[in-house]
Amino acid sequence: MNRRQLRENIFRLLYRKEFYENEEMNEQVQLFFENLVGEDEEDDIALENIRQEDKDEIIEKYEKVVEKISELDSDIEKISKEWDIKRICKTDLNIIRLALYEARYDDNVPVSVAINEAVELGKMYGQDEKASFINGILAQLVN
Repeated sequence: MNRRQLRENIFRLLYRKEFYENEEMNEQVQLFFENLVGEDEEDDIALENIRQEDKDEIIEKYEKVVEKISELDSDIEKISKEWDIKRICKTDLNIIRLALYEARYDDNVPVSVAINEAVELGKMYGQDEKASFINGILAQLVN
């Protein structure tokens, strides 16, 4: 998998977490990978065989982001004064969480790349207005 595919899968796991209890997430992670293998071949991230190192990287970063969610959400709330964090679309929120984590804690991801990739995910999973919202929030958080 390339970096963009890895990031998209991490985002998809974070989004899935919104709908399941913590105790259920181990099973959900396994189901996620089983379903990923069976996705349509036209999908950018569908693969017949997912390399174990890719799975490990996805799970590792997913878990690291989850560990920091309270801290990330607190910072997001401070910036998005007009929006209670509970009102932010779950898609946007998880894209912002992932990008903010990468910008602050992942030395392998330059801040500009974290923001750009978040904007691209926003376009892919939402609308251009959503991408602008994501960009605006992240620009304030990382500066």
